[in-house]
Amino acid sequence: MVLLIVDLEEKIAGQITMSENPGETIKRWREEFRISQIELSRFLEVSPSLVSDYEAGRRKSPGASTIKKIVMAFIAIDEKRGGIVARRFNSGVPSQALIDVKDYDHDVLLEKVVKSVNGVNRSSPSLQRYIRGYTIVNGVQAVLTFSYSEYGKLYGWSSQRVIFFTEVKMGRSPMIAIRAHPLKPAAVVYIQADRVDELAVKIAELENIPLITTELDPEKISRIMSSLR
Repeated sequence: MVLLIVDLEEKIAGQITMSENPGETIKRWREEFRISQIELSRFLEVSPSLVSDYEAGRRKSPGASTIKKIVMAFIAIDEKRGGIVARRFNSGVPSQALIDVKDYDHDVLLEKVVKSVNGVNRSSPSLQRYIRGYTIVNGVQAVLTFSYSEYGKLYGWSSQRVIFFTEVKMGRSPMIAIRAHPLKPAAVVYIQADRVDELAVKIAELENIPLITTELDPEKISRIMSSLR
């Protein structure tokens, strides 16, 4: 993980340094990490106006040492929040589709996961199984942008995981994609689904994959799942 973080730091720093508009690139990455100007300025122990001036191009482009401090601030603030953005960029999955991904170094009972996210099991397969990670993905973007091989990257280090899908309308597409791929998750969870189609339930039962729904939002689910023990 340390090497991956270093790679991400180098990628961001390189983009800022090589950009024709470094301030705009700093702003784009700051917003990608969902960090406010005030939060960044506090971490760097500078005034918010200095950050604003850099981003707006009112000040001379920051030097290499300042860019390094800014990039390290992005990573450090993200780590305090659970490292969600770093994991997303280091996963190899298209960033517009992936919301969060994490692997555990321990087993977590699926039944505990379902209770933790206020889930409802919509199918017959048992919840008495263990997971070793989770992935949260935008269902619409996944269908539109994922290639066949990229679906495999949803599984991280292990297919023994829960895959959460947002933006689910009828619930068919995610389960059809899972049925077509040789790797199968331990469970599938639809986040705030409009409905759960009968075909999705039938596929879940044929594949022996619990199909669960939850009304929690993705951000809250991410916080819960990243802290499960």
